[in-house]
Amino acid sequence: MNRPFDLRPRRPLLLVTGLSLALALPTAAVAGDPAAGKAKAKACVNCHGLDGVSRAPDAPNLSGQVPEYLALQLRAYKAGERRHPVMNVVAQPLTDQDIDDLATWYSEIEITVTPPP
Repeated sequence: MNRPFDLRPRRPLLLVTGLSLALALPTAAVAGDPAAGKAKAKACVNCHGLDGVSRAPDAPNLSGQVPEYLALQLRAYKAGERRHPVMNVVAQPLTDQDIDDLATWYSEIEITVTPPP
């Protein structure tokens, strides 16, 4: 039976459009204090370094990252949504303000990228 209005052929297009709109929505801005973040980052030095350049082979570089991304990841560690044996423990005592401060500190460290020749 032919239906005059059938959405089945358009479902992939609707799905892609919906996902695109969801990704385009602004995320909550991080309003942290970089000086407070620097002070709190002393606990991160062994793995991530005070300058955000990783000291451990399984730790990412944090300097220059987008603050919203850093805050989102720290909150995911704290909630147990993202798993890492050290980070889940380290993130537990952090307040939302601590997380915003750390994210702001690391995001404001300028980095230089030099591509290979």
